[in-house]
Amino acid sequence: MKAVFCIVLSLLVNAYGRGGTDLGGKWHYIIDPFDVGLGKGLMMDAVPADKHSFFEYSYTGGKTLMVPGDWNHQDPELRWYEGVLWEARHFAASPSRGKRQILYFAGVSLRCDVFLNGVKVVSHEGAFTPFEADVTELIREGDNFLAVRVDNTRHPDSIPALSFDWWNYGGITRDVFLIEVPEVHVRDYFIRLQKGEKDRIVADVQLSVPDEGLQVGIEIPRLGFMKTLRTDKNGHARGSWKVRGLERWAPLAPMLYEVTLFCGEDRISDKIGFRDVAVDGTAVSVNGTPAFLKCISFHEEIPWESRRACSPEDASVLIDAALELGCNAIRLAHYPQNEHIVRLAEEKGLLIWEEIPLWQGIDFSSRETFRRAATYLEEMVGRDRNRCAIILWSISNETRPSPDRNAFLLDLLEEGRALDASRLFTSAFDGVHYDSDAAAFRIEDDPFAASLDVVGINKYMGWYAKWPGDPSSLQWEVLPDKPLVISEFGCEAKAGIFGQADVAWSWSEDYQVSLYRDNLEMFRHIENLAGVSPWILFDFRSPFRQHPVHQDYYNRKGLLSDRGEKKKAWYVMNEFYREK
Repeated sequence: MKAVFCIVLSLLVNAYGRGGTDLGGKWHYIIDPFDVGLGKGLMMDAVPADKHSFFEYSYTGGKTLMVPGDWNHQDPELRWYEGVLWEARHFAASPSRGKRQILYFAGVSLRCDVFLNGVKVVSHEGAFTPFEADVTELIREGDNFLAVRVDNTRHPDSIPALSFDWWNYGGITRDVFLIEVPEVHVRDYFIRLQKGEKDRIVADVQLSVPDEGLQVGIEIPRLGFMKTLRTDKNGHARGSWKVRGLERWAPLAPMLYEVTLFCGEDRISDKIGFRDVAVDGTAVSVNGTPAFLKCISFHEEIPWESRRACSPEDASVLIDAALELGCNAIRLAHYPQNEHIVRLAEEKGLLIWEEIPLWQGIDFSSRETFRRAATYLEEMVGRDRNRCAIILWSISNETRPSPDRNAFLLDLLEEGRALDASRLFTSAFDGVHYDSDAAAFRIEDDPFAASLDVVGINKYMGWYAKWPGDPSSLQWEVLPDKPLVISEFGCEAKAGIFGQADVAWSWSEDYQVSLYRDNLEMFRHIENLAGVSPWILFDFRSPFRQHPVHQDYYNRKGLLSDRGEKKKAWYVMNEFYREK
């Protein structure tokens, strides 16, 4: 195998705004359960040299998968497959002289090695964040061959680790582009409203070259805004300006401006909104106004097709369902979801809680695991920090205090705030228990939770925990000086089963309705409640849900079934949100 000689750069911001060649469509694939593909030369599309030659491992005439898309739903043999699989295709290119060629992957699950014309150009781990490689020196005029070794095997030191309650989809699950940019181009930018102000815009711009004195322009036509900056010796430029007539983005009242940046031959446009988010006592405020988070969680999945959501049309299914429920916010559980979902939510005016998949079973003593978590956080923030709809970056979900865990998460929180100080940071916890002596719910002592701006609580009263008393009489004393969001609650119910409203194992819609009403009554008495996010919008696939009659490898906690049917609890939650 040849040596690597391409250049790997930091992530190109707003790849979708660059156009480029879409490399989606039919890709050939070869299953490699014993991981022998490197030795068999699967990075190349080998052709027999003469009539006496042949190859046992060959793409020619083989099966195909659609990219983007998971392999699990496209071939019945692959429904449960965890391991190595190679995906490959030919594509034509006509690279322009003096331009850089960037190969961009929006997401590959779970880890991968990418080969172009037989040469390894990049490796990446992390199913839910993008990556890229500069392949200018390797791409050729005419036919090129792209092969990706994909591995969705779970490991104890990966993120997420061995156990997680969703389907372990494998494959090139998000878009792939070949992007052409000038030698000097805008690599990254962060354009936002100055925190605490209503009419001052701040811009940070990073060019692809560390040259001093280069001119960068920023234009917002609707505001009559046109400014120029000069780069420092690192190719970075910063500016701050007051603007007149700025209309701020607000929940369910979105305002996005066309913003264009240009430098030399390069020109890139984006739709950007401006808003301010802060903690005001025990409330989350947007533009100085308290915003109760009428939220819902969902997975990046189209449940009735048992597959990853990957297209703009798929994004519409999920976002429209959240809006119909009456939400003004969504929690992208439990990982950064694709850019189609994030951008559409912003266009519709939905606030976003976005998180990295740092869940249960993490080895918090490992510095290598910390490096992976920090990289995940950096890639999530780097991709999405221009999306004003995102008001909460979430560090973790359902972790328990320990010296190693506390140090790990506090260091990660510090890293996050260094990346973006304009937003609030949160995590979700399941360590709240009823203290009968105090006659109140309390959280176990947790220095990490105390350091956050907003605290999420996952509490499944009536399902995983028995009621200690009448819901209307239960008090909460959980970090009373901070905004508290009930980030998960609910129970499983299979659509179409009715009756036995007081029997949990009935799996009935009536029990789910009863549980929702009891929980909502309890929530009315939480003085620092800043939002509610039921678990979950749709029933979703999970290998851990094995009840043969009622689950069939689906988590049935959805307000909507895996076929999109509204359960009775949907109407209870819809009424609660309409009242709010």
